[in-house]
Amino acid sequence: MDDLALNYQSDFNAILQMIADARRKATYQVNATMIDLYWGIGEFVSNKAVQDGWGRSTVKALSEYILTHEPGIRGYSPQNIWRMKQFFETYCDKPELGTLLRENTWSNNLHIMSKTKSDAERLFYLKLASREKYKAKELERQIDSGYYERLMLSDSKAPSAISQAAPANIIRDMYMLEFLALPEPYREYDLKKAILKNMKKFLLEIGRDFIFMGEEYHLQVGKNDYYTDLIFFHRELQCLVAIELKIDDFKPEYLGKMQFYLEALDRDVKKPHENPSVGIILCKSKDEDVVEYALSRNMSPTMISEYRTKLISKEILQKKLEELTEMVDEDKNSQ
Repeated sequence: MDDLALNYQSDFNAILQMIADARRKATYQVNATMIDLYWGIGEFVSNKAVQDGWGRSTVKALSEYILTHEPGIRGYSPQNIWRMKQFFETYCDKPELGTLLRENTWSNNLHIMSKTKSDAERLFYLKLASREKYKAKELERQIDSGYYERLMLSDSKAPSAISQAAPANIIRDMYMLEFLALPEPYREYDLKKAILKNMKKFLLEIGRDFIFMGEEYHLQVGKNDYYTDLIFFHRELQCLVAIELKIDDFKPEYLGKMQFYLEALDRDVKKPHENPSVGIILCKSKDEDVVEYALSRNMSPTMISEYRTKLISKEILQKKLEELTEMVDEDKNSQ
């Protein structure tokens, strides 16, 4: 960079930001126009299905007609036109979702529409994909791994200390790490190295507001040296997050060690404007009663989370969520 560019670096960066903003706006406008078009076609076909009995054979003829008159055009197969009809029918009575639908790509909208079962779940993924700017494969992975169900289950398990410092939708009860492809058996060293090697996918799972700061993070207390497995900074929480990795069940003594690390981070590493540090003890499994006893008198903002190296069936997670909902409803009715 020459001296002139260096002198005007902040001004030049402002121009770069204007260019980036214009590109994002143009991309959004193009996508919104396409979603509006597909919505209009879906509405037309849906109305014709009701009024004139249009079915799949008619839609197939429509597709062929479009391709004949617009050779080379993409996105107008019989299957996609039928999806446009389903898209309109799914959201036609929910005008409040119009902005979210336009903020998501057609591929993302299709994944959400076809893979979710309830309005609440659809709204959740529409907001998530819009906020995180997910690509289609990233969104598909989150839906298939039961992200929504796991989040809802986490909400019911977050201890008071962690729920005050970090809502359960930020630090969850269970994480899916199937992408690590760990050998059996594996050591804590293997787990950590696999996470470091797949950090992009790990951040997708734990949340993109986590910024990786380092492994074996050094803490000196007195004359002794200590090392936390992984250290992150969370942009929304504005705090340090220490993650300790375990390949066995949760043990109460793990909590004492984490408390020590958080105290050291808050005293020696945390900046004055940042919030108190948060801890995650990531275990292969945990006994809920042991966790409850360990946390009952503990005021440290620490979450004991499980991880799975193989995906749990989405259907199993849905069943667990349904059971939890039924229990909550029964408790309300009995009061």
